[in-house]
Amino acid sequence: MFGSRESNPASAYKMCPSCRGLIERNASDCPLCGSAVRPARARGSSATGSNKILGVIPIPGTATALLIAVNIAMFGITWYLSQVKASAEAGGGAGFADINPNVVLSLGAKFGPYVYAGQWWRLVTAMFLHLGLLHIFMNMWCLVDLGPMVESLFTKTKFIVLYLVTGVFGFALSTFMSPGMSAGASSPIMGLIGILIGVSFHHGGLGKTYRAQLWRWVIYILILGIIFPFDNWAHIGGLASGLALGYLIPEGEPETHRAEIFWNTLSIASVLTIAGSFALMALQLNSTLR
Repeated sequence: MFGSRESNPASAYKMCPSCRGLIERNASDCPLCGSAVRPARARGSSATGSNKILGVIPIPGTATALLIAVNIAMFGITWYLSQVKASAEAGGGAGFADINPNVVLSLGAKFGPYVYAGQWWRLVTAMFLHLGLLHIFMNMWCLVDLGPMVESLFTKTKFIVLYLVTGVFGFALSTFMSPGMSAGASSPIMGLIGILIGVSFHHGGLGKTYRAQLWRWVIYILILGIIFPFDNWAHIGGLASGLALGYLIPEGEPETHRAEIFWNTLSIASVLTIAGSFALMALQLNSTLR
């Protein structure tokens, strides 16, 4: 990333807390600004173990892989229910890739009137639902490309929080500006792009070059959002929140034990928020089927 940080979690670099420049991991003083730097916390040296959050919740190989798996699983459920609904209504199945918009709405798509009525969890579930095979293919392709970059820069725990926050912010803005139905992972994906743009401001000339490439992608996506029925407000909200978070939140693993506990707690809260949102969706779906 930016030619100065390895994607391997065991990177030989860390970030100076004063100037945010990348320096040798074992350096005690920053050669860029001269500030004293405390030794980097050893990865996996926590008593809780490196593969668990607070020693309780196992962390998958990558958070990106887990998110992709959830998106694919939800698409499978959406496709199956669309087939069942088509069979019940017309006596025959839907086309292979056909997705019924009403099924997507029932499973938790963003819809302004429902959100305003108290179904806030739709701001979360919407980012795991898709309206067609091409829709999920394009979003997962982007997530495969962008997710590992952000995850390697910010660690798994921070990544989970950032993904959720940018996705929710995008759909919240969309609910306010364009209350119609929408769904898809493009809101948090635009958040990931925004995060990388924000980070790039701390990486000098290389960051400037990379930032220019990212801005071109943003323009392409927004233009496509004008031509096709994409939710550009969700895109803009995810992008704006990601840009701010990427600029403000330090890269790398937490430098102190207190910071580590803070991010682990936020990560657990994010996982519970996602799980709770799906539980509320299931309860709502069950009540409508009675």
